[in-house]
Amino acid sequence: MKSESELLESARRFSFGGRMDKSGSGPIFVRGSGSEVEDINGKKYLDFNSGQMCAWLGHNHPAIVEAVADACDTLIHAHSSYYNDKEIELAERLGKLLPDPLQKSMFLQSGADANEAAINIARKYTGGFEIISPHTSFHGMSDTTRSLTFAGWHRGYGPPQPGMMAMLAPYCYRCPINLEPETCELACLDASFELIDAQTTSRPAAVLTEPIFSAGGVIEPPTGWLSELKRRCEDRGMLLILDEEQTGLGKTGATFAFEHEDVVPDLTTLAKHFGGGVCISSVTTSAEIEERVIADEFIVTHSHSNDPLACAAGTATLNVLERDDLAGKARQLGGYFRSKLNQLAERFEMIGDIRGRGLLQGIELVRDRRTREPATSEGRTITDQCLGDGLIVSVRREGSVLRFVPPASTTEEQIDRAISILEHALYKVNR
Repeated sequence: MKSESELLESARRFSFGGRMDKSGSGPIFVRGSGSEVEDINGKKYLDFNSGQMCAWLGHNHPAIVEAVADACDTLIHAHSSYYNDKEIELAERLGKLLPDPLQKSMFLQSGADANEAAINIARKYTGGFEIISPHTSFHGMSDTTRSLTFAGWHRGYGPPQPGMMAMLAPYCYRCPINLEPETCELACLDASFELIDAQTTSRPAAVLTEPIFSAGGVIEPPTGWLSELKRRCEDRGMLLILDEEQTGLGKTGATFAFEHEDVVPDLTTLAKHFGGGVCISSVTTSAEIEERVIADEFIVTHSHSNDPLACAAGTATLNVLERDDLAGKARQLGGYFRSKLNQLAERFEMIGDIRGRGLLQGIELVRDRRTREPATSEGRTITDQCLGDGLIVSVRREGSVLRFVPPASTTEEQIDRAISILEHALYKVNR
């Protein structure tokens, strides 16, 4: 095997850059198991971002390995115009897992694919055009979804697609209209829909939102925001699309994050850890919506839509989710992790806010708790220090938010080790 320096030189010559977190300098990972990955030099890291959030079950989970091996022995790829047995099995499992009336699913590759398909379904069903999303949203990096990814990564690509609009996110720590969450009565929704009603040039089709804004900074809406959003969509004949790609399947302590608010969307999308590390996404809606859009000649497909290998991995993920009660594990481990983060906040004034649910947690770093000035450069330094000490975390909001997504395979001892590494990094920056 080539050395790290040889591989990095080869990467500089042949591998395309443009990575989200602008690494490009190593480490180079070669294997993983559970909550750890190992680089080419044999150094092990606690992966508290679960890869790209896609290995939340744990790296190389045995159930996923077995499902993929079985598909390799039977049928890897199938013509997407025809059914295959793995696709039907997964659609049935997912339809029975989701609340009524969500029961009709299609399977694609990426989260952006799924969100684009959901947008097109909403447009076909309502006859409307405009799509609205909160200003801290992340929905993908295709042309359509980048136009609704207001958390960043959208400048310099030319004008966004027409019909895409931002609304105010319920970012209570940094309220965009300077109100207090205890007394605001969801004024951000009032302001948003006044603007939406004033700007729409046709019938608006849908609001696309995350139940928790993960890439936007682990921002959790206040209680009641999601249900009120659903009501306002219904009043206008709009659909509510919930992007559960970073929050679904147990990660927040419920099978789906929208269950925390007892809200059922018109469409929901899954991706990320849905395949346990294998690329698959889904769109699920009601039979009534599916029937109407199919009658209007709706078609979305790609060369690898509904592939049996990917669908087998998806079914294996749902098996593990239910068999091992991953939602309960996220609540238990997430509570333990949160308690440790709270202890750090007592020691370090730089930690201005802690938020999230289950095993999706974030801390917002500030230079002053009173003014809440974002500690952007400090956050990037802390992230680099953690990586050097063997802890992978994700940095968001230009460095001021550290996001943690430890796999469900994580132990309390590994959380203690991660906290120790984070504490050391905070200490060095605060020295």
